[in-house]
Amino acid sequence: MMKFEGTEQYVATPDLQMAVNAAVSLQRPLLIKGEPGTGKTMLAEQVAQALGFPLIQWHIKSTTKAQQGLYEYDAVSRLRDSQLGDEKVHDIANYILKGKVWEAFESDQQVVLLIDEIDKADIEFPNDLLLELDKMEFFVYETRQRIKARHRPIIIITSNNEKELPDAFLRRCFFHFINFPDAATMEKIVAVHYPNIKQDLLRQAMEIFFDIRKVPGLKKKPSTSELIDWLKLLLADDIPEQILKDHENKNAIPPLYGALLKNEQDVHLLERLAFMHRAKR
Repeated sequence: MMKFEGTEQYVATPDLQMAVNAAVSLQRPLLIKGEPGTGKTMLAEQVAQALGFPLIQWHIKSTTKAQQGLYEYDAVSRLRDSQLGDEKVHDIANYILKGKVWEAFESDQQVVLLIDEIDKADIEFPNDLLLELDKMEFFVYETRQRIKARHRPIIIITSNNEKELPDAFLRRCFFHFINFPDAATMEKIVAVHYPNIKQDLLRQAMEIFFDIRKVPGLKKKPSTSELIDWLKLLLADDIPEQILKDHENKNAIPPLYGALLKNEQDVHLLERLAFMHRAKR
């Protein structure tokens, strides 16, 4: 069995690599939690790429029902076709719409199935999928078919911790929390995106980024993806390194802060802190 060791595009820490490989060995869904922007969704894409498997993505919304992942019966279309005298109506199978789980189960080869942001759905959503993910099969009542997985998919489930998941569901998963990258790991991540970045610029930008994350009371701490966006702007605008290096400016709002801070409360908080710091000088 191939082992996941990260890819050229994705820096996976040793404990994350271990979690992915353990979930695959145990044939359990891998439940990934971590703050937004730590690469949870991208992990599924990179696992699929590294193992050479197709990726099937099911992005969950607040209105998503578990049944939609299996299949839906389109009764409205059938009624309309019956009114038009269409011959299709005599076969109910024409109105069964396959969901992402069905797609994964009937694939000719093993796939990676991503169930993304499961905590957005109703609290009953995870429990409603328990049996199907456990037994790797489900029943289609309308056509009296039993759909069984040809190959057990590698299932990766992400959660932003917006709500607690049921214990019965958690028991069936292998769990891993992606810690926010430390400075050394973050430098490796940045190097993937900007291999030729000047080390002075990177060092100054990283210092400002991690200083902002340490500010108590921030409503939304900047994430990895926001650091990548900010560096892209700094490089594109060719911001003079002196602006980042200058001690006075380091205690003010950073340039192009809109890539890092995403609400006015956090901007005002940093402005107040900068003002207080200048007033003390």
